[in-house]
Amino acid sequence: MTTEMASPMRSFQDYWSSRGEWVEEPNRRRGGESGVQRVFEGDDVVYVKRQTGHIYRSPLHPFGRPTVLRERDALNGLSGLNVRVPVLRFCGAERDEQFGWKALLVTESLEGFIEYEQWIAAGGRERYGEVIHELFLKDLGENLARMHRGRWQHGCLYIKHVFIRVKLDAGQAQVEAALLDFEKCRQRFTSSRAAAHDMKQLRRHSSFADADWQKLLYFYEAAYGSVVKGLE
Repeated sequence: MTTEMASPMRSFQDYWSSRGEWVEEPNRRRGGESGVQRVFEGDDVVYVKRQTGHIYRSPLHPFGRPTVLRERDALNGLSGLNVRVPVLRFCGAERDEQFGWKALLVTESLEGFIEYEQWIAAGGRERYGEVIHELFLKDLGENLARMHRGRWQHGCLYIKHVFIRVKLDAGQAQVEAALLDFEKCRQRFTSSRAAAHDMKQLRRHSSFADADWQKLLYFYEAAYGSVVKGLE
């Protein structure tokens, strides 16, 4: 059985008309709908977030702005800080008489990455050992520190948005962490506010054992440059 690959897409309408497997079924919230499909673009796999009427409001945008534009700003800002996030391929929004807004965010696949908890459930920690797991905690802590030093607050830092990749090359292991889902991401006035919010949220919405959390905090605070109070 073969799958026909779509030719490379370039315009808003190209991506809007594309179809693929749903990885996040359309759901109604924020006054509209949002869903994500896995789509072939040439030989590449991309993730197309397709929205109608899905907006957020802020003092700068009291009448509403598509959430993908906030996510685009976050991805651009974070990649500039060397935070490991999906590569942005396309983003656009158009006014629509029926929906108010039609909006798209297209990102490249995080090749080889898997959700951290799926990796744990599949026996990744036992397979690779504690040294590899500690290297993951170190890389995760350093990515989080770079994000927060830049005053970016993820806003929805659940463990399901943390991914891991382990690559073996000539007996050497390269362990990387990556972050996803920046729909609620925004810059705060201070890095400490961003740090406190996200780290407390990750502590609540993760299954890290106390010893693992202390290791993550050690690596995070070493990279961040100070202690974040109240997270012990």
